[in-house]
Amino acid sequence: MSLEKLASRSLTLALVLLAVSAAVIAQPRPVRQAKDPNQTPDDKPRKVKTERGDAYTRWLNEDVDPIVTEAERRAYLKLKTNEEREEFIQLFWAQRDPDPDTNENEYREEYYERITYANEHYSSGKPGTKTDRGRIYIKFGKPDEIESHPSGGTYQRMSYEGRGTITAYPFERWFYRHLPGVGSGVEIEFVDPTGSGEYRLARDANEKNAMAHGRVSADPLETTYRREQDSPFSIIDKLAKLEQPPELARRTTGGRIGSPVIEDNPLNFDIRADFFRLSDGRVLTAFTLQTENKDLTFGQRRVANRTFEYLRQDRDCD
Repeated sequence: MSLEKLASRSLTLALVLLAVSAAVIAQPRPVRQAKDPNQTPDDKPRKVKTERGDAYTRWLNEDVDPIVTEAERRAYLKLKTNEEREEFIQLFWAQRDPDPDTNENEYREEYYERITYANEHYSSGKPGTKTDRGRIYIKFGKPDEIESHPSGGTYQRMSYEGRGTITAYPFERWFYRHLPGVGSGVEIEFVDPTGSGEYRLARDANEKNAMAHGRVSADPLETTYRREQDSPFSIIDKLAKLEQPPELARRTTGGRIGSPVIEDNPLNFDIRADFFRLSDGRVLTAFTLQTENKDLTFGQRRVANRTFEYLRQDRDCD
């Protein structure tokens, strides 16, 4: 390579480096915001790194999906850390513990036993927990009675079904003496119209009839008889209640009952307790709550209305 070409390339490279340096120098530097001398660490917004865990997602969407309430679901989805989720899960099961004085949570243990049973006995191309029979079993436990017709075929209908002989799909009828939040004497029918083993929750007593559009030999005097629980409105009401999570058992002693919720607008405050001795056997205690004015919203009109209401009640009592 000649000296002239070498010098030309060196000059070009130098010009390129000079242009890049000028562009970097020309960029404006970020301006630092002045710190507020009155700002404390508590005033700074909380920085929480969202943690994702497949186990916690499966717990909500698979494990407890049949029994979690909508309020609990919304609260759980607002949690940011796995530590918060662990605390929520402990509270979730504690609310359902029938005997808090024991070390075991009988409801939780029985619940997971129901899941295992449902997967073993009600699976049909999909997990038993996703089938209608599996979800009812997980929610409410073993029925008091089960009438099973696994092969279908000829079936003599009861009087409240219209009597007569029909050709039925495979079906099962479950009976519960009582279900909290649903009612007493609850009958639930499942029908397998495809013969695949997947029994679906029947919306009508005639769903098991394989010849529903054909002629059915029935006594015309009996076809008009129906039980109240077989009326369309009663069936709709029953199905709607079965879709809801089971009611929490109310305990008369110990513990507390209620769905976990997340407070969107918490109020931070300090508390001070003062004690004043009135006599040898009596002490007066005064609690003082203190919070920042910026955290409060004052409504003078509401306070005035309440004061007027109290005064009016006192006058009426006099």
